[in-house]
Amino acid sequence: MELRITGRHMDITPALREYVENRFGRLDRYGLKVGSLQVVLGVEKLQHLAEVIGTVNGKALQAKTSTREMYATIDALVDRVDAQLRKWKGRLVSHKPVGTRKPRTNLMTNEKDV
Repeated sequence: MELRITGRHMDITPALREYVENRFGRLDRYGLKVGSLQVVLGVEKLQHLAEVIGTVNGKALQAKTSTREMYATIDALVDRVDAQLRKWKGRLVSHKPVGTRKPRTNLMTNEKDV
């Protein structure tokens, strides 16, 4: 996963960059094909904004959040992206039990299909 971190009206410190990379690193556990993600961090008056835009398995991914603290904003953003990835992963996994399928019978001859 490639992360591009940019700051809007603020400088990205090495500590902040490392924190974002560590938090987004936990998204690899889903095993989805995550392309590059663009993380935009910004400040407007007293609100700290965070936004992520990218692709996962060829589908668009976007999330936004804002709070009064930058680290809390990043945590909330990762939680939103995590929820989206968990939902997509759940769609890929078959939840039907294996081996409970009944054999099909031919209604015309009452014989089992082979």
